Order: sequence, then C-alpha cells, then structure tokens
Amino acid sequence: MVGCLMGISVNGLSGGLLPLLCCCGLLTVEAFGGAANEARPNVLVILCDDLGYGDLSCQGHPILRTEHLDRLAAGGLRLTSFYSAAPVCSPSRAGLLTGRSPNRAGIYDWIPAAGTQQRPRPDAREQVHLRSSEQTLPGLLKAAGYATCLAGKWHCNSRFNSPEQPQPGVAGFDHWFATQNNAAPSHENPVNYIRNGQPAGELRGYSCQLVADEIIDWLRQRHTAGRNEPFFAMATFHEPHEPVQSPADLAALYRPHCGSDDEAQYYASVHHVDLAVGRLVAVLDELQLRERTLIVFTSDNGPETLNRYKGSERSWGRTGILRGMKLHTHDGGLHVAGIMNWPGGIQSGRTEDAAVSALDLLPTVLELAGVRPPEGRLLDGISLVPLLRAGVVPDRPRPLLWAYYNAVNECRVAMRHGRWKLLARLNSGALPRLENLTPATAAAVRAAELTDVQIYDLQADRGETRNLAGRGLPEESMLVELLRNEYLQLAADSPAWQPQVQPAGGQ
Repeated sequence: MVGCLMGISVNGLSGGLLPLLCCCGLLTVEAFGGAANEARPNVLVILCDDLGYGDLSCQGHPILRTEHLDRLAAGGLRLTSFYSAAPVCSPSRAGLLTGRSPNRAGIYDWIPAAGTQQRPRPDAREQVHLRSSEQTLPGLLKAAGYATCLAGKWHCNSRFNSPEQPQPGVAGFDHWFATQNNAAPSHENPVNYIRNGQPAGELRGYSCQLVADEIIDWLRQRHTAGRNEPFFAMATFHEPHEPVQSPADLAALYRPHCGSDDEAQYYASVHHVDLAVGRLVAVLDELQLRERTLIVFTSDNGPETLNRYKGSERSWGRTGILRGMKLHTHDGGLHVAGIMNWPGGIQSGRTEDAAVSALDLLPTVLELAGVRPPEGRLLDGISLVPLLRAGVVPDRPRPLLWAYYNAVNECRVAMRHGRWKLLARLNSGALPRLENLTPATAAAVRAAELTDVQIYDLQADRGETRNLAGRGLPEESMLVELLRNEYLQLAADSPAWQPQVQPAGGQ
C-alpha cells in the first residue's frame, strides 16, 4: 500500500482531501485500501413509492406519525424543495440512478411488464429498459470498491429476471432482492420477489419490513465476515403505492381520525415505512456504521390521485399546498420529501429551500467517495457537497427540466430555474399523449413548438396559482428562451425505440 504522496501521510488524509486528490487524478481510491475506506462514506438511499410531499409529520401532516423520519430530519438536513426526476416511477428511478434526465436513457413513462408471449406493440413499450450502456451510481461505486445492495422495487425494465434485458446486477448491484413493479398480490405476504435471479417464493410479512430485513441481513453478514469496504444500499419501498395493505394494529391507530378504513390503511402504510426506517437506522447504530453513513430519504414522485383508477381507493396521499399529484408536471407531481442525514458529515437541524433534485445524488455521492464522474456523459445533476459540508448552495449551471409526454395536466414540459417555475404545452395541446418514443413520435416531439407558457414565482406562490406570463415580467423573454433551448437540447438527446414487426399469424 502506498504510504505517502508528496509528503502527505495516508493516515493524515481528511475525508475532504482524499476525495479531492482522487478526483484530480493524483490518487485512486483503490490505492489506499483501509484508509480510503475510512474516508469514504457508506450510503443508504431510502426511496418510497407515491409518497406525497405532505405525508410526513415533519412536513405538516396533522395525523400521521413518522417519528423516525422526523428524527432523521431534525438531526440532519431537510430539503424543502427537493424534486424527483419525473412525476412517475420508472423514469424517476432511472434519473436517480444515472444523474441524467431519464429521457436521455429512453425511459419516458412507467414500464409495463412484458411476458414471454408479449406481442410487439406499436409503441415498443415491451422493449423499454435501462440499457447496460448507462453508467449508474451503484455501478460506478462498485468499480471503486463499494459493496452494493438493492432491496425492493426495481421497475427499470419490462422483462424482469430475463436474460433478454439487463437486470439489477448489470446496473451494479452485487446483491439484489426485488420485484419488477408492485409487490403482489399486495404489500402483505408478497409472492413475486426475486433474489439474485432466483424466485424467493411466498414470503410472510409486509413488503417494507421484508425490504428492511434483506438489507439488515446483508449488513450483518458483511459485519460477521469482517468486510470493511464502504457500501451503497437502496431500500426501494413499494409503500404507499396501491394495492395498499397495512397491519391491523397500525390501521386501528388511525381509524378514529379517518372517515374510512381505506384512509386509515393509507396512513398506516406510511407509518409502517417509518418503522422500517427506524429498524434500518438501528442496525447502523448496532454495527457502529451510523457515524459514517449518509442516509437519503425521498419519494419517486408525488401521491396517487384518490380513485383515479379501480383499486386506488386507498390513495390518500397529500401534497400540502402544492398543485397537482402524480403524473402532473405541476409541483405536486415532482416536488417530494427530501431528507439527508449523516452524523459525521452534515450539521444537524438544518433546512434548505433551494431547489435540489434526485439527479444530484450521483454527482454528490461520487464526489464524497472520491470517484470521478463518468467521462463523456452530460450530467443533469450537480454535486451538493458544498451544501452538505458548509451550507453553501452550489450554482446550478443549467435549470431542472422535465419532459413528460403523458402528463395529466397537458403541460408536457416543465422547468425550475431559481425561483421560477415554467410549464408549456406542445403544439397547443395538439400533440397526443405519448407513453414512449418511436422514430415517428420522436420526430414529432423534436419538431413540436412550446406554446401556452405559464410562469410562476415559487418564492411567492408555492401553489402555482398565479400565472405571470404576459404580465410584464422583466425576466419573461429570458425564461421562455431558456425553456425552449433546454427542451430542444433534451429532445434531440432522447432516443427512440424501434417497434418490432408483428409475427405472421399474430403469434
């Protein structure tokens, strides 16, 4: 092992200096073995499914009890303007994993499962997956010596656990325990989990606790084996996505405060997630990993709309004052809970309202780990290390942009730039809603004109109630031009999926 560099002792390298030297190319993380491991944080990402911005007690919910998450927020950094990469699950997850708009990965909407007998579809959705050419956060960390684990929802391919498409292991997870989409038949006693390519069979218990069990067992096995390399783990809870099913004792806690059992079941589901988070934090304490573990908690998108489809009668999520819900480009679909907690690296009790994004996770963690970002790849996220370490909000050279072609609210394009939020329709709404891009539809969205632009000042109007477009705003022309330029660039970088030919005879 290298003992010194330019007179600097290995043991004297600080957590900030070692990553800096590595990123500058003066060192590689592999050169330091145990010393590098001590300097690099563990990372635990906890991702909920369809959790509303207002669904935590620390976010103002009047009924829900989320004491473990409230404690993480109070002891760390609560990000009150945290955005998901998309207003729906699959593209949101792809964005978090890659640090890039999911459109650049060709994932535009949720991915339906494609069975072995799936007929080719005109929009090619049966082909959609996170390609092996994408460079992901777990993959980059694994190459730098991290152990990696995924437990919960995957939803980044259509052919789950099939050699026809890349699986979580290809994305960089050493160990994975996952489902393609929802836990089935519900959160209770799911039967569709796969562990490292092998069906796990019928399981007893609730999905969020099974996910916590898997990560806890994985961490304890590493500890027993004496492994000390840093880890990256993702707990991607299915809750509180439908079909919601919660323990009877938790539902009973909320029933006196609710108008129906369905409402109580939803609140109990979120409470159950909080208990699972508490167990994960407890095992980090038990194994003396807590001090050097960055915990990130968020949601993939906003809450489902109550009764939007058959089976969504338990979707009682809240967005607070935010406008819109899941599938909307208004903030209710994108603006989600964001908590970062790291006793060894983040001062407790802080709140930050600057706009940050799940896209920022990859560059942030890579910098903390002393790993170079992927070369030749345009990242849409930025490193938040200055914010974590010193409370300094870093400049964002480019705005946050979303192009969701299946948006419920008809504004397919949205942008957040400083205090401003812009939305726009495409061709005055004449462009049909799209769940995927093929060569024909990709050409249409690239040629589409942004129309009916709306502008909101989120510092003064968090609920997006007063459209300032056309009212003499001095910044209007600059903002609209920025929106158009960013959209054109993203649309040009959005790949299309080639529809397959239907076999003769329709088989």
